Amino acid sequence: MSELPPEIDTSRPHSARMYDYFIGGKNHFAADRETAREVLRNSPHVQIAARENRAFLGRAVRYLATDVNEGGAGIRQFLDIGTGLPTMNNVHEVAQSVTPSARVVYVDNDPLVLTHARALLTSAPEGRTAYIQADLRDPAAILSDPATRGVLDFGRPIALMLVAILHFAPDDFQPAEVIATLLDALPSGSYLAATHLVTDHDMEATSAGQRVMRAAGIPMQKRDSDEFAKLAFSGLELVPPGVVLVSEWRPDGTGPRPAPYEVNCYAGVARKP
Repeated sequence: MSELPPEIDTSRPHSARMYDYFIGGKNHFAADRETAREVLRNSPHVQIAARENRAFLGRAVRYLATDVNEGGAGIRQFLDIGTGLPTMNNVHEVAQSVTPSARVVYVDNDPLVLTHARALLTSAPEGRTAYIQADLRDPAAILSDPATRGVLDFGRPIALMLVAILHFAPDDFQPAEVIATLLDALPSGSYLAATHLVTDHDMEATSAGQRVMRAAGIPMQKRDSDEFAKLAFSGLELVPPGVVLVSEWRPDGTGPRPAPYEVNCYAGVARKP
């Protein structure tokens, strides 16, 4: 990280770099670590939630990319907003391991994410990837970006990925309208995969973590699982098992899984009719 773009402010924490810290990554700075550790002091299970959220992402992409006749959704295009820093099993890696021709557009508002993405994320020869710096609050900019339009065919189904980002979208950001704008641009047969930290199982810890994040200048919104489901999936056809804990969404194997209060993050995948 010796040659960072000038627009990267390392003196202020960023949710993407804190998430990288929580899942054991190395792309974070002192301000990110300090705030992340304060979150952990108040909400000690957040690392479990972050890792289970990341595992859900891989399972969801694998399902979406798998052919319909093999029990999947048959999706070949992905729009991943709130990408986070590159790590193992990134969206294009999982999707292209299933279908090498998969196309992925990554979107994040942290310039460090895009710096690392361009350096580290390479597509399979048959597929394509692009990386744009944009904010969820400006869906029109995301949809109209030349990189988005150059990689994705909006005449064919697209999977919209909103994983671990909606809890950073307070109500005054008008997230329902943002989601509607994004989905309206996608054709019938497209999908939405989303996750959200919730208050269902540990309200006290969730509230304490939210206070730390807000004090650090990172907006965060408390919602329960019903509010999340209404926000993200209204008018869509939920894929079984519906809106559940991230660890309970089509888990791999039958081994032990974390307790609900340790995860406290819900997920769903739904189809646009």
